[in-house]
Amino acid sequence: MRTTLTTVFAIACTLSTVAFAADKEAKAIDRIDASADTVTDLMKASDKGVPKDLLDKAKCVVVIPGMKKAGFIVGAKYGRGFAVCRHANGSGWSAPAAVRIEGGSVGFQIGGSEQDVLLLVMNDGGMKHLLSDKFTLGGEATASAGPVGRDAEAQTDAAMHAEMLSYSRSRGLFAGISLQGATLRPDAETDHELYGHDISNREILTGAIPAPEGAHKLDMVLNGTSHTRASK
Repeated sequence: MRTTLTTVFAIACTLSTVAFAADKEAKAIDRIDASADTVTDLMKASDKGVPKDLLDKAKCVVVIPGMKKAGFIVGAKYGRGFAVCRHANGSGWSAPAAVRIEGGSVGFQIGGSEQDVLLLVMNDGGMKHLLSDKFTLGGEATASAGPVGRDAEAQTDAAMHAEMLSYSRSRGLFAGISLQGATLRPDAETDHELYGHDISNREILTGAIPAPEGAHKLDMVLNGTSHTRASK
């Protein structure tokens, strides 16, 4: 009897562990779907969306759906999302690599909000930072609030020469956003959940790693919007 109970308990624990892992993977897939929706909405925002000519020139895209921003005197940001980079030949996109964004700011502020964030990585320097273990926006990597509208040609040289351009959506409003001081790093836990083994963001973003099952929505959206990188 005791042996039977032990066996049942062991099976129950195993099933519980499998179910927990599947649930975490499902949540990661949900974040990928939310990332795809964020790209779609930011690109379709008419004259106040992300300029398509900038997306066409971007080497990589980082999406943080539902980044939390809260503060009382000292503000803080936190979010989880995904990065994708164009293939070396400039056509098509890599599988998604999980990332975390964390940061804080000092100043008088009360309250909280949730924002969808999009980063366009514009050049080799920005991509080099994205492939590193950790970097600070506005520190190691130059970042500017991105211009909005159909045509970015009239924007300042400072924005056009930044390694990364950042955008946000909050309560239906679209705008460039400053993420100065926030840090971006790989989310190894989510990568393991998606791919079933330890894998680095560098391997995902620069290799021929296939997208995990159920995670193709972001790839479809980006390929449908900007399949091939435009020349500068």
